[in-house]
Amino acid sequence: MSRDQIESLQLTRLQETLAYAYERVPLYQRKFDEAGVRPEDLKQVGDLARFPFTTKEDLRAEYPFGMFAVPMSEVARVHASSGTTGRPTVVGYTKEDLDTWATLVARCLRASGVRPGMKVHNAYGYGLFTGGLGAHGGAEKLGCTVIPMSGGQTEKQIQLIEDFAPDAILCTPTYLLTIGDAMLHRGLDPRATSLKYAVLGAEPWTQEMRHELEEMFGIKACDIYGLSEVMGPGVAGEAVETQDGSHIWEDHFRPEILDPFDLSRTLGDGEQGELVFTSLTKKALPIIRYRTKDLTALLPGTARPGHRRMGRISGRTDDMIILRGVNLFPSQIEEIALRIPELSPHFQLELTRPAGRRMDELTVKIEPREGTTPEQRRHAGATLKQQIKIHIGSSCHIDVVEPGALERSSGKLRRIYDRRNEA
Repeated sequence: MSRDQIESLQLTRLQETLAYAYERVPLYQRKFDEAGVRPEDLKQVGDLARFPFTTKEDLRAEYPFGMFAVPMSEVARVHASSGTTGRPTVVGYTKEDLDTWATLVARCLRASGVRPGMKVHNAYGYGLFTGGLGAHGGAEKLGCTVIPMSGGQTEKQIQLIEDFAPDAILCTPTYLLTIGDAMLHRGLDPRATSLKYAVLGAEPWTQEMRHELEEMFGIKACDIYGLSEVMGPGVAGEAVETQDGSHIWEDHFRPEILDPFDLSRTLGDGEQGELVFTSLTKKALPIIRYRTKDLTALLPGTARPGHRRMGRISGRTDDMIILRGVNLFPSQIEEIALRIPELSPHFQLELTRPAGRRMDELTVKIEPREGTTPEQRRHAGATLKQQIKIHIGSSCHIDVVEPGALERSSGKLRRIYDRRNEA
């Protein structure tokens, strides 16, 4: 589809979605009425900015099924977040939604190099998390043979990769790194596997991490983006021929980029801000202007010219560390560290406030590469400290720990940094 065709389709589907949500979801009736807007007020796509946001707190307040627009007899499946910081957010799908979801994931996988008939090793977690079953449905829809391994059990992952000879692997980037490290520890060469493609998502990762994984396994690694509240994995996918950011499937989702410090201000293509999504075809749980808290920019389409791309996620507004007035994100540390040959991708950020101090202090705990000497480690740590000061503008402590000392990911990265108040 051309860009003009997509814009025209978006307008029609936005009008339909707003009317549908207003009629069927009490929360949207209240929010629209409080904001003084009605579905018919949307005359052009830009009018969407007049409508209120949906937040994770809204979904928690309507727990468990208050956001559903169809009776439970029409809900074919329910997923939910972990709820580790409060009530989980619950999402539902009709049979039509599940078919749409599988089609969108299949688009992403095909764009990333996966083809019908390939064997696909799925190491995303199954269960209430949308990653495992979402990826599974898309791979089947594409016509692949799915190996539903789920997350964890790294030794078994390695055995199945060796025995079943999959063409592609689906998992988080940190878990693929964990698998590769475990292979090397066993004396196996990750480049000797059958894997040709990796489709990685569920957490932000940098271009430097892509290079690390591609070199480690001898594969092409592409991003896949999604979040449960909007659909699950499959909202956007990266093309293997360009690897320049994920194309958003704009026939099903309307993206916006907003100034995170002034949400009334919509930013233009190329400007970095908070990503907001409106679903255009969901039936069980329509979502209007959902604040993802992911920070990125919209860019013109390349491999799929009708659909705009999103740049790599630079961080999340709720992961942002404010250190002595300087804003920084874990992904910035990763980007800098992986440019230093002696340092590995395994690191943790620790914020502390020593007794008697008024401001936090940051310590970067990071592992060196195997085989580095103590002198190389000291030099690498000093270089990392200097580069963080130059590129981010903040001072920190560097602790180069022993190889293997930091906890490894067994699936989705559970936490980005530790905060410890010692006062």
